[in-house]
Amino acid sequence: MAKYIEANERIKHDYSGYLHNAKGQDGKSIDKAMAAIRQFEESTKVKPFKKFHRQQAANFKAYIAKQKNERTGRPLAHSTVDATLRLVKAFFHWLVSQPGYKRVLTYADVEYFNNTIKAGRIAHTARAIPYPSMQQATHAFQAMPVETDFDRRDKALFAFLMLVGARDGAAASMKLKHVNVDLGHVYHDAREVKTKAAKTFQCQFLPVDACYRECFIAWVRYLIDVKLFGPEDPLFPKAKIGVVAGQGFANMGLAREGYAGSAKINAIIRSAFAAVQMPQYTPHSLRKTLVKFGNEKCKTMEEWKAWSMNLGHENMATTFNSYLPVSPERQMELIARMAGD
Repeated sequence: MAKYIEANERIKHDYSGYLHNAKGQDGKSIDKAMAAIRQFEESTKVKPFKKFHRQQAANFKAYIAKQKNERTGRPLAHSTVDATLRLVKAFFHWLVSQPGYKRVLTYADVEYFNNTIKAGRIAHTARAIPYPSMQQATHAFQAMPVETDFDRRDKALFAFLMLVGARDGAAASMKLKHVNVDLGHVYHDAREVKTKAAKTFQCQFLPVDACYRECFIAWVRYLIDVKLFGPEDPLFPKAKIGVVAGQGFANMGLAREGYAGSAKINAIIRSAFAAVQMPQYTPHSLRKTLVKFGNEKCKTMEEWKAWSMNLGHENMATTFNSYLPVSPERQMELIARMAGD
């Protein structure tokens, strides 16, 4: 079995350029598309795309349904299967219009990559995401140690996430110049901060417990006044690793660079909750905590709009649908309560 076919690789390269230049997709999205297409090739034992037959699409659905999650060993989630089928279908939909493929492919053939209606519904069913209450978050935060620079950094990170509901990627890429602690402002500059969909927006510290603001301001002052960090330095610096005679590699203190990804940010927050015997809530779950808190604080639609904008949402529907869903049972309860008022 051939591992690669030259013609396939060339057309995949062209498709990659199409996704980047015509569709404006980033490298991460393109990598996902290429991985899905590679899975399709493996299901056909790497046959040329020009020898495509609609039965290959049906076989691919059976093939991917048998695959296992490498980490858990369980069958792939319905959402993963559905996303993979969509990515491969999009590739073949584009392929139909390419020279040399019009005679072997039709748009009707491409439809064979569609998921079943039942599986598609399961894949797109909204699921409840566990999140801590404000009281649980405060308990985990207050239990965090402050003995070392890294302890203080980790606790300040927790405080920052509670103050503005930042995403983990944004927090990892923040610099000191993006924060004004005197005004309580944070500038999510998409040119430098990894925001979702590269959105640039400004937000204000949310009216949460004062302990978060005090901790975060103290951290910023410490970086500036004691560590002599400047505007271009990271808000949450990584460790500086050096070599110590007789000891080998060792932690040399705070570096002048931040984390490239969000893995460390996730680990810090998960560990904070685990340390007080709570579920290992993620940084993203704190956004839902803050939306639920906003539901208590906001009294007008204008206030809700401001709260939603503060979380980086252009549309309030995103805030409500993704972070404040109402179950059918809760719907009935609320309507019944209004009827009794």
